[in-house]
Amino acid sequence: MQIGIAQINTTVGDLSGNSRLIIEAYRSLVNDGAQIVVFPELTLSGYPPRDLLFKSRFGADIQEALYRITSEVIDQVPAVIGYPEIRTRANSGRAYNNAAAWCESGEIRAIARKSLLPSYDVFDEDRYFEPASSPLIHNWNGKRIGITICEDIWIPSFAPDKRRYQKDPIEALKNEGLELLVNLSASPWHACKPQKREQLVLEAGERCNCPVVYCNAVGGNDELIFDGSSMVSCPERGIIGGLASFRSDLSIIDISEKLYAPKFADSYNLVGNAATHDALVLGLRDYALKSGFTKALIGLSGGIDSAVVCALAVESFGAENVIGVALPSAISSQHSRDDAAKLADTLSIIYHEVSIENTVTASEEALATLFKANTRDVTEENIQARARGLLLMAISNKFGALLLTTGNKSEISVGYCTLYGDMCGGLAVISDLPKMKVYALAKYINREKEIIPINTINKAPSAELSLNQVDEDSLPAYPILDGILELYVEEGLSRDEIAQKGYDRSIVNDIVRKVDLNEYKRKQAPPGLKITELAFGAGRRIPIVQKYVN
Repeated sequence: MQIGIAQINTTVGDLSGNSRLIIEAYRSLVNDGAQIVVFPELTLSGYPPRDLLFKSRFGADIQEALYRITSEVIDQVPAVIGYPEIRTRANSGRAYNNAAAWCESGEIRAIARKSLLPSYDVFDEDRYFEPASSPLIHNWNGKRIGITICEDIWIPSFAPDKRRYQKDPIEALKNEGLELLVNLSASPWHACKPQKREQLVLEAGERCNCPVVYCNAVGGNDELIFDGSSMVSCPERGIIGGLASFRSDLSIIDISEKLYAPKFADSYNLVGNAATHDALVLGLRDYALKSGFTKALIGLSGGIDSAVVCALAVESFGAENVIGVALPSAISSQHSRDDAAKLADTLSIIYHEVSIENTVTASEEALATLFKANTRDVTEENIQARARGLLLMAISNKFGALLLTTGNKSEISVGYCTLYGDMCGGLAVISDLPKMKVYALAKYINREKEIIPINTINKAPSAELSLNQVDEDSLPAYPILDGILELYVEEGLSRDEIAQKGYDRSIVNDIVRKVDLNEYKRKQAPPGLKITELAFGAGRRIPIVQKYVN
């Protein structure tokens, strides 16, 4: 059987654009010999549609779009298309099912519905969808085909302590004599997740004793990045085919032959720095283009964070569409100014230097009478950061460029950032990347030639808001800070549990206090691209006003 996998990049709410992509992919795969064409979860609406589902016409518009697509499926080659199905006769429960339509010969012949609705991390499907009682088994050309949707296969026997559901859709299918199991998915990427998916797909195939076709979404939608990495498994041969990571891909994989060459895209299941790099480029590019931006703007400090963001922006937008602006103050070091200029020259971006000295002086003079009884402190330091934010936002407005913030996860965790200053912008590109991972990514970017100046990588990091300032004046060394933050933020350990792992208790207490105190800053930050298992934002919902300390 020739299985066509349509790993396409759709945009949330773009029903006409998504329909066009679906039809074009279907025709292409049919022309190449596909006998069934499978699309990702909710591919017609884009994933996640969130509260668009509450708009009065959305369900009807989805249904009309699905009918138009189905009318184009005139061959006897079926298309399995993910979409939100409005429950028109529902007397209770949610208004929609997360569904997959089996379209064939101009008709919708069957509808599969998702059984397990995730409501953890970034997911909130129980808010919108009614769960199905069981997965669909569809008879086609004498073959029994099971159709599941994403979470329905996430019942790993290899991690029984992490099971979230009592129901197991694969258990319901395993004795049904299936000849094929299909899974439509929209599984956001984070480091190490592709390997977990492979385990789940392999296990589902072994339990049902049949090949599994796993078609995953690709592209960036808001903070989420979908990597694709669709795959096919056979019980006796393991993973027999895989599609590209972080780009659209169409592929036909034959599951009927006993002896043939495996079919894998070169970039299938990327790992490490290569995966992080490609994920951020895809997430940045799609966030900008799907929002209507064609230009990027970065404040270049000469530091590692802005350098990495600038290099990623060039790959996402093209050098001719990236504007770098250095904003030196009276205390900015010459090496920082030189490093910023060198980076801009190497990347061939548009580059300007705009001094903030007069802006800072004017602000301090305006506040002199009010502040005269108070000593200088971090307030005056932050005037510099806010002057930069003011000017960068003005440049963004004037030239229609998306301002990219450059704060990393380590800084944002502990509030080592300035509201309405360096936090100004439309997208926080590396806000889920710890500082040490920023260094690793910089070295990856330099893997073939020096793009980010070596001095930028080697020098001590500094916000340069006071003379001779370095980050370690206020923070522990970044390897220590990142280790504590991973345990506290991502693993949820208590202060005692973290200290028992060998960290100094006083440092742990200080870092935990800073994380908790700065929730209000993170709530006002621009959206950031998710690349770890637990990112700030939709996946971590801590109250701003709370008194629990552990």
